[in-house]
Amino acid sequence: MMSDFILCQWSAWAPGFSARDDRLMELGNSVVPECVPKMLRRRLTPLARAVFNVADQCINGEKTFPVVFSSAHGEICKSLTMLQTIQAGHELSPTAFSLSVHNAIAGLFSIAYRNTQEITVIAPGQEGIAPAFIEALGMLHEGADEVLIILYDEPIADFYPISPFNLNSPNPCVLALRIALVGDGLPLQFDRCTQSREDGEHPVQLQLFLKFLLAKERSLSLGNQEHSWIWHKK
Repeated sequence: MMSDFILCQWSAWAPGFSARDDRLMELGNSVVPECVPKMLRRRLTPLARAVFNVADQCINGEKTFPVVFSSAHGEICKSLTMLQTIQAGHELSPTAFSLSVHNAIAGLFSIAYRNTQEITVIAPGQEGIAPAFIEALGMLHEGADEVLIILYDEPIADFYPISPFNLNSPNPCVLALRIALVGDGLPLQFDRCTQSREDGEHPVQLQLFLKFLLAKERSLSLGNQEHSWIWHKK
């Protein structure tokens, strides 16, 4: 498959990146977009706050459009905290449990922004970031004017064995991309390639893609096992 699209706008939160770019945000734990109701703000974890802030930079006014969320682990650190609570013999909060599922952030996002458009949440495993682009491009070709892709992950605790998989990264990262088939922005081409690659899982590939956006390089290839993909700046 080959698909041309326009990267209309992007924003990111990536502690540890040294590049200076207005689209790289610096966030405090208390910062949340004003459109988020106060009752919801109290329920957001630091990762969720970062997702909301980064996504908010790519949203124009009250217009809503389909969204693709992609994360290897979701709120796995919250899940570990709950397991430790159970182990200590304490009662588990139903609210904490409901916000630990993989689509929790997407659900809160749809409420805060009153977004009734199609929202997809992907746990791509070894497939990396490519499935999010495949899903979003499919939405565009089915008639959506624009689609918002939100890629996010945070380091997982040492409690979880990560060997032999390269699925962890040293820093959290959130990247929002608003894409369309036509319009103003950076023209990109997305295609499958035949290279055999081992570029790590979603958290690692996410940071590699952000470096690609910030760098002068024209192409980026990523993949695992038999599935490899290439992004090219046209």
